[in-house]
Amino acid sequence: MNNYKAGFVAIIGKPNAGKSTLMNLLIREELAITHAKAQTTRHTLYGMSSGTHFQIIYMDTPGIITPAYPLQTAMMEAVNTAYAGADIMLWVVDAKELESNPLPYENKSNKPTLLVLNKIDLLTPTQLDEAKAYWIRHHPAVEIISISASQNKNIDQLTQKIVEWLPYHPPYYQEDFLTDRPERFFAQEIIRKKILDYYHQEIPYSVEVKIHSFKEMEALISIEVVIHVERPSQKGILIGHQGTALKQLGIAAREALEKFFQKKIFLGQRVKVTPNWRKNILLLAQFGYPVKKSELIRNPK
Repeated sequence: MNNYKAGFVAIIGKPNAGKSTLMNLLIREELAITHAKAQTTRHTLYGMSSGTHFQIIYMDTPGIITPAYPLQTAMMEAVNTAYAGADIMLWVVDAKELESNPLPYENKSNKPTLLVLNKIDLLTPTQLDEAKAYWIRHHPAVEIISISASQNKNIDQLTQKIVEWLPYHPPYYQEDFLTDRPERFFAQEIIRKKILDYYHQEIPYSVEVKIHSFKEMEALISIEVVIHVERPSQKGILIGHQGTALKQLGIAAREALEKFFQKKIFLGQRVKVTPNWRKNILLLAQFGYPVKKSELIRNPK
């Protein structure tokens, strides 16, 4: 184990930069849900990739935003926690977007940081050169690597650089470890992805999916889910006329769940109005978001 390397890598960036797609590529598993809609990721998700002499634990994180309400504050706390525990930071940037804002945490530590220019398949060679020059000009101390997560371009090169930067350390987890989340978490995320697919405007952002019951049997998995919304009007939209919208959602979610778990799925759905759950600190804690204890004491509701 003297030459073994292991460490934690935080994947950080703004919404829609391609962080979750990149995470799935790096671990070669479809763990993190991806979507064209912004702010798809709400929780930090661990995923592991390993070789004969290394172990990398990636941390996919919510997109960095300026919080407008407690749910978003909790999401940014997840980003802060991931960064604090990381050995290496991947700052993922949409290569089409140029902005002079400083990289997050850039002045807070000497933590190794790779600026990952993603979506280079959408740029001409000249545009890519201009983008690189821009970031070098604004962040000369940060190493840059260009990739296309959607086209699986330069991913091996990125992995090689990460392994090069990993600290020497024994493995943190057993070889069969893939992720830190239980099966019911992925069931919730798969259902939430289908809500992103089938509903628009404020509905996906006002919904929290919680598994009420998850029972795995030999022939099938029985899942009972509660879909929380903030207003009765949102409940009506989710259910639809005579329940048709909710039925369509259930069919699509069940098919996706069966593909993920490789088992027959029974899926029961219930929609519940939970007013202002995104602003309720206690509820956010119950839903598994990283709420600070000081916040619970100062503002429990």
